[in-house]
Amino acid sequence: MTTDLSSVTGVRQSLAVILPVRLTVPPTWPTGPIPFDLGSRRTDVSTRQTYFNAAAARALYGTTERPCRWHRFMDIRHEALWLRGIELLLTATARHPHQALAVLHFDVEGPALLATLRAITNRRPADPNPLGGPLSPAVLLDGVAETRVVTAPFALAHPYTVAFLTPDAHHTPALRSADRLPETADRWLWSLASRSTETDFPVPLEAWPDRTAQTLRLSADWSALVLRHGAAFLGHRADSGDGDFYAFAELHCRTVYLDALLLGTIQRDHIDELTDSLSGIFDGPKLAHRVSALERHIAGFRSTYWRQHLTAHGPANDLLLSFQAQYRLPARFGEILAEAAEYARLVQTQESQQIAGALGVLTILGLPLGTALSILQVLDMKGFTALVVALVAALATTALALTTRYGRLVVSSLRGRSPGDVR
Repeated sequence: MTTDLSSVTGVRQSLAVILPVRLTVPPTWPTGPIPFDLGSRRTDVSTRQTYFNAAAARALYGTTERPCRWHRFMDIRHEALWLRGIELLLTATARHPHQALAVLHFDVEGPALLATLRAITNRRPADPNPLGGPLSPAVLLDGVAETRVVTAPFALAHPYTVAFLTPDAHHTPALRSADRLPETADRWLWSLASRSTETDFPVPLEAWPDRTAQTLRLSADWSALVLRHGAAFLGHRADSGDGDFYAFAELHCRTVYLDALLLGTIQRDHIDELTDSLSGIFDGPKLAHRVSALERHIAGFRSTYWRQHLTAHGPANDLLLSFQAQYRLPARFGEILAEAAEYARLVQTQESQQIAGALGVLTILGLPLGTALSILQVLDMKGFTALVVALVAALATTALALTTRYGRLVVSSLRGRSPGDVR
């Protein structure tokens, strides 16, 4: 029995690598996600749409009129990796209309799954990054997209990985025995999701109960774990090969479960952009215009992408909620809504002050003039000279009124400042 995952070769080993890119031209690839096959089952758009509600399906697959996803089958073998295909998902934001996610689908041969994950993360020591040479994203996406430099604080510093591994009868550290899982099963799962070993990131024993609490028990046969930079699926009984349930499980990992994580990635990127927009809301003039644009951005994101319930099939929802929890997305979006509401109230207050100021100006200008004309009428004084005298008196009274506290308040209201800001 071995507890060292780095020497384990699973019966099934697959890997999806998600990385941010920028589309340079509209792809001419077939539209929709990769339609993987399992017997008579084909996971094309029409099949996947049955798993998600309409709003989530539009965000993940687009529509006939406005496609947002394309795919291309590949067959490239390089060392331990076998590239099966590539997907592109347009994830345009207000600032980055050509932003997209590329998904590379691999099969992994031999005891190289954990080593590949560590190399992608640039762990030290680690093998050279496998996403090079013929598997370099720049080569694979040449003429269609280019890799994007990530600057947002919460975005991907390294590609996000989704690993899938099933054990055979000799991999007892991962196998359920007498309806109990050994502790090593969760350690294997954590290593695959975190792309690390105990040497890379030693976890204290007292922290393992918290780690285990994050694990999703999809069934007695397998578990999942979603972390900030990777997710993993691990079987807990021996995989019998062709015809086993794990073939269906692997298909789900490549398709609908992956799609749930892709939606979470889109949500995170949009929330990052909204947070950045909020931080610059007071930069420059026209606050009302910027707040209005921000509110439209929030409304568009909320109606298009912000989902926490995707499907009546539970695991996809649980995976999305786990991803959101890793990045505190519900709490962050709640903070965005509260902050935007504060700014909207501020703008409304300023507009009310300006309206009140305008009415005050009309009062200050109109009252002396009306009074002067009324006096002329009472005294029955007519002629140009009397009118000029009345106007001069009215203007002098208005100027004097503007020097009072009420007059300064009116002027500051029109300028959108508080009285204390008046110089």
